[in-house]
Amino acid sequence: MDKTSLFGLSLNELQSVVATLGAPKFVARQLADWLYAKNVVAFEDMTNLSKVLRGRLSERYEVGRVANSGVVVSADSSRKYLYITRQGAVETAFIPDGERLTVCVSSQVGCRMACRFCMTGRQGLRGSLTSGEILNQIASLEDWRKVTNVVFMGMGEPMDNLGGVLGAIEVLTSAWGYGMSPRRITVSTIGIAGAVERFLNECDAHLAVSLHSPYAGERAGLVPMERVHPIEETLSVLRRFDWSGQRRLTFEYTVFDRVNDSQRHADQLRFLLRGLPCRVNLISFNPIPDTPLRGATDARLERFARMLTERGITTTIRHSRGADIAAACGMLSTRNLNTNPL
Repeated sequence: MDKTSLFGLSLNELQSVVATLGAPKFVARQLADWLYAKNVVAFEDMTNLSKVLRGRLSERYEVGRVANSGVVVSADSSRKYLYITRQGAVETAFIPDGERLTVCVSSQVGCRMACRFCMTGRQGLRGSLTSGEILNQIASLEDWRKVTNVVFMGMGEPMDNLGGVLGAIEVLTSAWGYGMSPRRITVSTIGIAGAVERFLNECDAHLAVSLHSPYAGERAGLVPMERVHPIEETLSVLRRFDWSGQRRLTFEYTVFDRVNDSQRHADQLRFLLRGLPCRVNLISFNPIPDTPLRGATDARLERFARMLTERGITTTIRHSRGADIAAACGMLSTRNLNTNPL
């Protein structure tokens, strides 16, 4: 019989575990300390727990930590890790930028959104990760204590696995967990209105909405789920939310050469995002095989950024990292899927 993993459980969930074992309630905090602050991977290392209790734990539970199964390092020092879960392979990117060390985590094995420019979408959805499987992508890194920022922008649609994502964020931000500020966490989504509303109400992490075109018809050609989850529904949720705090709203916009980078797109973006305290993050396209889409040149990226800035939209440009290590989302796991079927 498969054992239940403790890693990724909340304090309340650990208290339930402790209760089933007949141990005092305070033991849950000791467990949380070992799992998160001390980052241990075996029950025998939890030395302030009695030997009897450690034995009971090992009979019914497992810590639930897994080492990566491979890593590739880019010339720009970013790293791409591969993890094998019970439902398939997922990727994690580690991106150093001066004192800022960002980990880009996956939330699902594959993805059902089928975005035309994403390798992960070609895999289809194979399963959603547990909170522990999401957190393991961070905690298993050799320099995990140096991580300053976490972004849910890897494989999968976070709002399609909102329970697992919120559970991971609870551990990341709680005093009994990793104690990270929610202002250092960003969750990306194509926009699933009901899930976005729940996310905004239940945690304080930043939100990034993948937009890619201000025109619904054009966006549907890039993000087919536009037909099921229209961006206008998500925008309605965003307009009802109180953005007066420090929470950040970003619209991610991958720029494709002569597809979505014209003056009319800039004009429509100004209209679409009116009244929202947001920024637009222009992203250079990290190429994937067998697609007619091409990334815009640096000159066109900068030209489009100027158009948006002139229209009063706060705009930044994010250049892709790790092109030499198949850093486009889903590339490494797809290679593993094709060579080592699970």
